[in-house]
Amino acid sequence: MISTARRLLAVLLLTAAAGTACAAEDTPTTAAEPGKITLRVGDQKAGSQALLKAAGLLEGTGYDITWSQFTSGPPLLEAVNAGAVDVGGVGNTPPVFAAAAGSKIKIVAAYRQNLAAAAIVVPDASAIASPAQLKGKKVAVAKGSSAHYHLLSVLKKEGLSFADIQPQYLQPADALAAFSGGTVDAWAIWDPFTSQASIQHKARLLVTGEGYVNGLNFQVAAPSAVAGKEAALRDFLTRLAKARAWSVNHKDEWAKVWAQETGLPQEVADAAVANAVATPIVIDDAVVSSEQEMADAFSAEGLIPGSLKFADFVDQRFNDVVGAQ
Repeated sequence: MISTARRLLAVLLLTAAAGTACAAEDTPTTAAEPGKITLRVGDQKAGSQALLKAAGLLEGTGYDITWSQFTSGPPLLEAVNAGAVDVGGVGNTPPVFAAAAGSKIKIVAAYRQNLAAAAIVVPDASAIASPAQLKGKKVAVAKGSSAHYHLLSVLKKEGLSFADIQPQYLQPADALAAFSGGTVDAWAIWDPFTSQASIQHKARLLVTGEGYVNGLNFQVAAPSAVAGKEAALRDFLTRLAKARAWSVNHKDEWAKVWAQETGLPQEVADAAVANAVATPIVIDDAVVSSEQEMADAFSAEGLIPGSLKFADFVDQRFNDVVGAQ
């Protein structure tokens, strides 16, 4: 019988390969100038890039930015750990899995998002009417993603565990194909995929994140970037905080750019933006405690090896960017 730790190691190795491949295929949006600092930023579905562009905050930096797009948070953090990316945005769960694997990461900024962005969806014609009916079903989820904890939390509230379902560990594109093709019974996901599944594939919402998740998102940096590119990193995080504040009253402008940058249908981008608005917050004791509870839950379920102290992976020196909006 293969141990949980060995299974996790195998998954992490595959994830690292996926992250490296994704980064290698990316074409930087701007060419780095000789002698100028380059901040290498990881992104998902051009979320941060499109937001900064829409807010008019992408230009005029004293450093260059190159962007790499990733399918989800775990491969992005593998790239951070490998030194291929300086900083990138992820949900609440990838830092927990990365920390458990001993990755070299520092959580440098936090945001709180609309809980409706997290969802478990089922086909419209499905007989599944409540979370308890997920028992024995095939549920698609990206391992180590925010959806992973959402699913765990939903199951726990019903007195179930991962042993009671058939988890299908799939990245979003593969999960969408499986969901639309009818080979899975449910899908735990986040926006813009939640909106895409609902609008394009008639998915029915089973539960949102309300009552199940903390709604936290993070910018996570490589320790080497924190030490060697602190000024550029601080400016980037400040711009992102300002763009987040701007987005609250400019959803239409953001959605238009997001659709252009990603190829998402405009109606999907419009729906996703409504759920993707996130408020910058300081990384305080409450944030750390909430993430520690998640780490403990994953450890108790045997989904990560051993235990970890989440506070060891936090760097609070950039908390003041929240007030710089």
